[in-house]
Order: sequence, then C-alpha cells, then structure tokens
Amino acid sequence: MAGYLQRKAKGVLPVKGEKALKPTILVVDDEKPIAEILQYNLEKEGFRVVVAFDGEEALQRFEQESPHLVILDIMLPKIDGLAVCRAIRARSDTPIIMLTAKEAEFDKVLGLEMGADDYVTKPFSAREVIARIRAILRRGRRGAGMALSPPSRLEQGDLAVDLDLMETYVRGKPVDLTYREFSLLVHLMARPGHVFTRQQLLNQVWGYDYVGDERTVDVTVRRLREKIERDPGDPEYIQTKRGVGYYFRRAPHA
Repeated sequence: MAGYLQRKAKGVLPVKGEKALKPTILVVDDEKPIAEILQYNLEKEGFRVVVAFDGEEALQRFEQESPHLVILDIMLPKIDGLAVCRAIRARSDTPIIMLTAKEAEFDKVLGLEMGADDYVTKPFSAREVIARIRAILRRGRRGAGMALSPPSRLEQGDLAVDLDLMETYVRGKPVDLTYREFSLLVHLMARPGHVFTRQQLLNQVWGYDYVGDERTVDVTVRRLREKIERDPGDPEYIQTKRGVGYYFRRAPHA
C-alpha cells in the first residue's frame, strides 16, 4: 500500500503561478457523472480540482498534488475507499470527506474510525458538499497556514510577497527574483510547515511537461536562499527535510 504513495505518476496538467495558491480538492469517485458534477461546482467556487476514478489512481494523485482536502467514495475499484483513507491517514492529516450510500451506517462509522473527518450520504447536493468543505478548511486554516481564496500578499517575519505585483521584499527592500524563484517561493510559503518532495515541486512549480531532474529544484532553492536569507548556510525560512525535500518554516512571531 505504501508503494502507491511513493510512486510518481505522470500525465496530469501542470500547476503554475497563482493556480498553485488555490485550495486543491482531490475528488475520488468511480462514477464519472458524480465526479464531474463535483468538479464543476467546486471549480465555480474557486477551488482547484483533481479527479481520480479508482483507489490506485487516488493514491497516485494524492502523492503528486498534496491536496488540501480529499473527497473519497468508499466503493472504489482496485483499492477500496477505506483502504485509501487508511493509507492517506498513515502519512498525512489532510482532511478527508467520505461519500457513503444512504443505508451504509456501518461504512460511516468505519470510515470515521479509519481517520475520515466527515461523511456525506448519497444522493447529496453539491451545495452541502461545498459547505462541509469550507467548514473543514476554515477550522484548519490557521494551523495549516492556508486561506479559502488566494491571498494578495504573503508575509512571514521579514519576508513579504506581493502576489498581484509579483514582487518580493526582505526587511522592506525589494529583491529581484526570477519567475521560477518567485513561483517556488510562493508555492512553499503558501503552505508553511508542509514538506514537498523534489518531484512534487518539479511537477507543481515547473509543470508536468518539464523535462529535467530533481537537481533543478536544489539549484533553484540555493539561489533563492542566497537572495532572501540572512545566512544561506543556516536558512531561516526555506528548510531542507533530509532525504525528502523542502518546506517553508513559519516565522516564530508570524
């Protein structure tokens, strides 16, 4: 099971620029009409939506996309929803909303015991699902450092980023970043404390069509640190998770 979470799948559209700042919802349902209805309504509400149609694909997409929340049907081909829930919960506290049949009381209880945060009974209204998503994200917003809609400015300690003007300031002074350096900084800064693998950063910042290796991320991080850190050798903001990747450390007073 853990192998699916480590696998790096390809073929998903790239996420660049401000798209990476939208809360990402992973919708998992083998009934295509239901998945499409959810995707349509969630995108109308300003969310970024990724869809999977079976349990194996769900774990692959979860690894690729680092979603803010997962909507997960229990009855799935290849790997059932409860097993997917258990696998996700073993490595992440990402909120999970289970989709269950009306009569499946046992599935509701079991899903919650497996680590799901909430459940919605089929048939459901898109409005109900969106309300539950917003409630869960609102509860977790402060701890996760995320917002329900893209902010226009990110600030941590002496570091500030104006997303509208694409400008970066360190201790009040402008810093000249390349487009890729800026995109990487925003991607990390939007989710402080979240560890991204190098492959995830390549996929989500450079895009799935990018041809290159993971050292590209290391080089860009090094250049970014040289521009925003007081001591690039002992960085305050962009931290290395040895053997995994990078994360943005929240300023103590932020």
